[in-house]
Amino acid sequence: MTAPRPGENHPALASLVRALGSPHAAAALSLTIFGVAFATPLIRSVLGWSGLIGVVAALVPVAVLVVIARWDTIEWQGLLPISILIFLGWCLLSTLWTDHQWITLSSALYQIAFAFLGLTVALTRDMIQIVRSVGTVLRVLLSASLAVEVLSGLILDVPFGFLGVEGNIAFGGPIQGIFGTRNTLGFMALIGILTFIIEWRTRSTTRGVSVFSLAVGTACLVLSQSPVTFLVAVALGLAALALYGLRRAPADTRRALQWVLAGLTAVALFSTWLARTRVLALLNAGSEFEYRYTLWFQAWTLAPIRGMEGWGWSGLWQDVPPYTYINNVLVRDHESGLNAFVDLYLQVGAVGLVAFTALLVLAFVRSWLLASNRRTVTYTWPALVLVALIATSAAESFILIEGGWLLLVVCAVKASQNMSWRTRLRSRNDPAPPVPVE
Repeated sequence: MTAPRPGENHPALASLVRALGSPHAAAALSLTIFGVAFATPLIRSVLGWSGLIGVVAALVPVAVLVVIARWDTIEWQGLLPISILIFLGWCLLSTLWTDHQWITLSSALYQIAFAFLGLTVALTRDMIQIVRSVGTVLRVLLSASLAVEVLSGLILDVPFGFLGVEGNIAFGGPIQGIFGTRNTLGFMALIGILTFIIEWRTRSTTRGVSVFSLAVGTACLVLSQSPVTFLVAVALGLAALALYGLRRAPADTRRALQWVLAGLTAVALFSTWLARTRVLALLNAGSEFEYRYTLWFQAWTLAPIRGMEGWGWSGLWQDVPPYTYINNVLVRDHESGLNAFVDLYLQVGAVGLVAFTALLVLAFVRSWLLASNRRTVTYTWPALVLVALIATSAAESFILIEGGWLLLVVCAVKASQNMSWRTRLRSRNDPAPPVPVE
């Protein structure tokens, strides 16, 4: 006699497993995860930290159940990149030497929760489905941002203090919508425009929806008046042009072109650094840069005190040392170091900075190679999203927390599934025929 399948003798349990294992459940969960991750500033403003943590804590067990229900249909090759595990492990270990254990522990668990939610999305949805989910969520959130700004600045002419909305849309900006800051709005608008273009290229939406989405995304991008986002948009545009050229180049010349492109990128970055004063003057961002430089200098002064291990992971800054020292000197409260790498050095030391850099480099190289060599246009989405995240990391810490961190995990896992060294090791021992290249 064969053993009964799980739930076979329990109709109600079997129905629940079938419901959670359905494509509709995975799609709904994906939309909810991206919606919560991107709307964390709004949720914090309305429900507070306790409400946001409650929402995330409720999502995690649902994600666990969906993964269990779809266990047999999930492609486990590559799974979670080891680089992510190392970085998360070091953040969690920082609980052992920090002076504020409970904050570090809770922050590390919060980070792990978003990593698991990102892993769930990457394992249960294919690339085009992920693009559609992000497009749907950003279409709603960017539209809501414009609606809130219009209501505040044009209809009621009243600031919405609990959202930080000042109603500046009547003066052409800057606006921040429901995202808390204009830089966050600009970043989300940029990711939205990229996603809407991929949707249009893959015919995932109707022409009317695509035109509306691009119009909303462009309006949010322009009205945010974010010099940071302007620089990121330039970098993203150049990366898209380079990727377009690589994808159209003959396969036997792509490797050489990749090296040429890497060299040109290094030269461009070095030249930009040398001419940084003139670049900032052209952007009219001198005073803002000077303030950020002061912030970075203060963080960089305190970081070497615990240079190898860091002061303890916190993600967003809390009201504890060393963040209170920095905010007191600047007479202005900050939730981050406004630079992902400065934040990493301060919080988890040189070891954490190296671990995260390795994660970022592996994810980007894998995604870029896939985007260069696969014909399907959806493979360009992770590579270009990572370009936006990396470029933004020089002036913001989005990539370390919540929505930015979720995007990084999703892109890293999808790239690892296709190019992990563990996949190649497995293929040497597996006589099965290789999967054809798309």
